[in-house]
Amino acid sequence: MSSSLLQRADEALRASDLHRRHGRVCDLIGLIVEVSGLEAELGEVCHIETGRGRMPVPGEVVGFRAGRTLLMALGDPEGIGPGAPVLATGRPMHVEVSDGLLGRALDGLGRPMDGVGPLPRGIPRTVAAAPPDPLQRPRIEDRVRLGVRAMDALVPCGRGQRLGIFAGSGVGKSSLLGMIARSTSAEINVICLVGERGREVREFIERDLGPEGLARSVVVCATSDQPALVRIKAALTATTIAEYFRDQGRDVVLMMDSVTRFAMAQREVGLAIGEPPATRGYTPSVFALLPKLLERSGTSPEGSITGLYTVLVDGDDMNEPIADAVRSILDGHVVLSRELAHSGHYPAIDVLASVSRLVGEIVTPRTRQDGNDVRRLMSAYREKQDLIAIGAYQHGADPLTDAAIVARPHIEGYLRQGPYELSTTEDADAGLAALAALGSSVGQPTAPLAMAPPGPAPAGGGVGDVALHTAIPPLHLAS
Repeated sequence: MSSSLLQRADEALRASDLHRRHGRVCDLIGLIVEVSGLEAELGEVCHIETGRGRMPVPGEVVGFRAGRTLLMALGDPEGIGPGAPVLATGRPMHVEVSDGLLGRALDGLGRPMDGVGPLPRGIPRTVAAAPPDPLQRPRIEDRVRLGVRAMDALVPCGRGQRLGIFAGSGVGKSSLLGMIARSTSAEINVICLVGERGREVREFIERDLGPEGLARSVVVCATSDQPALVRIKAALTATTIAEYFRDQGRDVVLMMDSVTRFAMAQREVGLAIGEPPATRGYTPSVFALLPKLLERSGTSPEGSITGLYTVLVDGDDMNEPIADAVRSILDGHVVLSRELAHSGHYPAIDVLASVSRLVGEIVTPRTRQDGNDVRRLMSAYREKQDLIAIGAYQHGADPLTDAAIVARPHIEGYLRQGPYELSTTEDADAGLAALAALGSSVGQPTAPLAMAPPGPAPAGGGVGDVALHTAIPPLHLAS
């Protein structure tokens, strides 16, 4: 008898809890669905009934107001009407992760979108995870090959480092990411396309990534027509997948294009729930969410996530709010120049505006000195560029500028690289050393130098357009 009483009491409690986990739509304004009578937590996923035999629309709790629960749909809100039942699931959004994700393309919620078939069963993981403990992160000491000479030599990246790629629209960010995905020494690529044009997704997978890149990659995509919350979840989903592979002890490269569109999506959400706009309309939650996302990559005791985050700068302004906030969080930045892109210089990396904060930790002192020498040559030429162009500069007025003029075509040939041209870190370092030696040897009577004429690098990579056939003692340039 007592067992029967306990069973009935348990059923009553379950029914009471189930009742509290239900609610009804009472208002829908803009992107926000207001629900009354629903007890749910922030970030919890709910199902909104739409009627007429349609599937329920998933939604996420984004806030509370005047005793009502505020939801945003994770899909098309068409069909939602007043009084529609809402059921709380009792858990936040999660994705199932496994090795079967390699070679697949997923949407912002982790569902397959490539038409290959269903995903294999995996381990469920919530997309909202905490970054690794800062005191448990191993120091970054190893270099990772990106396969782009200009970056490997002059803006080197460490395994577990986070680099930002800053550029305006149409300057070559996607092509640069495709080069890295095909050539990197990391085991796995996780590529996240946030707010991309629908036309560009297939182009990126087939043209920029290619079959060899896709085979060891996972692509997560939320196009610009998707709801703001789905675009946010795409970035979190990709990071969660990268964390799964990192926890297995693998080295992962996480590429996200772009953080700016992620921030724009969060701005839409913040304004919809009533946050006050701050700088350029961005709400405070945007600047609170950025470090939570970016700090999740990096090293851990098991493996590493090397983060490459593109930033779409507004009006080519490198100091706009999102660019400035992201630059302050990351471990370095690469700037793509529209001027270089318009002149046909690809990849359009502005070396003098780019910096890696870990260059002293991951390259040898000799390579670092060679990089500084080449940078000084480039800086000297840029400083006198106008005088040189109009013929006002007199040879011999400045030895450093004389060396810069001689080295300029070879430096430009070295920094140019075809999208399918292979390059290794050894190639990059050897070419950098040859350029530094060329600059040092200008005006020296000894140590003759044989140089190949500027032109495309040999197939399979190389040291650029400089062929150094004789050892030249390292001579440092005067500043």
